[in-house]
Parts: sequence; structure tokens; C-alpha cells
Amino acid sequence: MEQYEQYIKVPKDRVAVIIGEKGTTKRELESNLKLKLDVDSKEGEVRLISKDSLALFTAVEVIKAIARGFNPSIAQLLLKTDYTLELMNITDYAKGKNHMVRLKGRVIGESGKSWKTIEELSGARLTVYGKTIGIIGEGEAVTIAKKGVDMLLTGAPHNTVFRTLEKWRRHQEPAF
Repeated sequence: MEQYEQYIKVPKDRVAVIIGEKGTTKRELESNLKLKLDVDSKEGEVRLISKDSLALFTAVEVIKAIARGFNPSIAQLLLKTDYTLELMNITDYAKGKNHMVRLKGRVIGESGKSWKTIEELSGARLTVYGKTIGIIGEGEAVTIAKKGVDMLLTGAPHNTVFRTLEKWRRHQEPAF
């Protein structure tokens, strides 16, 4: 039977998260994803080996999510077929390093309030890591969370963003 493999470069500070304490996360990922992971902590590279190309594709998304700051348990939501990962590059919005820090602050909010509000209103999970904002959730939840984040990154007032998300949420709730 044919074997597939793929390499993913990950930030060195995320390698330990992929491996986990005493290798527990790595073993759990290998078991859940039905593949073999070789982690090179010196180079920050993960080699994924699988006999199933679809499982390999899903595994790449899970490793990418962990590499971009998600907790492995949240990243493994991507094992569900209706969940997806969206990565937004903050540099697409920033006009320089200081501006990038300010934009990250807008998305996170004071004590994480904006971040939590977007998660609650959209149903998606967020992470802000390095130059990216990661979103995991079901299709429409990711779309609306991305819209909210995009609005914040382009300068919309927080209350406008939250009203937009609340309006969307009201349309999603069944009218009993």
C-alpha cells in the first residue's frame, strides 16, 4: 500500500506543545490521526507519514493549528469533517511593526474581552500568535468570526463589530 508523507515547518516554541509532556500529545495525535509523526525539535520540522491521504490532509491542518497557537485539544476539533481552520495574516492589515501590535491589541481587547466576545457570538475559537490570527470552528461560525476580526483590523469600532455579530447570531437561532 502506498505511503504519503508531508513536512511542516513549525515555530520552535510550539514543538514542545506538539510533543506534550512525556510525549503524550504526540502519541494522542498519532492515535487520533492514524499516522506517524517525526518531530525534529532542533529544526522545528514535523514529518507526517500516513497510508491515508485524507487523514494526512487533516493531520496537516491540525499540526498547522497547533503551530499557530491553538491548544492541541482545540486543534483536534479539525478531525470533525464540518470544522475548518482559517488563518489571517495581520501583516496584510498592518502598516508597520507598531501598527501590528496595536491591531493585535484590538482583536484581543482589554483582558481578552474582544477575543472572548467574538468566540461567544460566533461559536468559533480564536488564537493570536505571531503575525497570524487563527480561527477554528464550523463553516459559518468561522466565516462570521473572520468577518468580525476583519472589521476590527480595518478599524471598525468594537461596538459596531459586536452588534454585527449579535445580529448574525439572532438570525441563526431557531424561532420557536
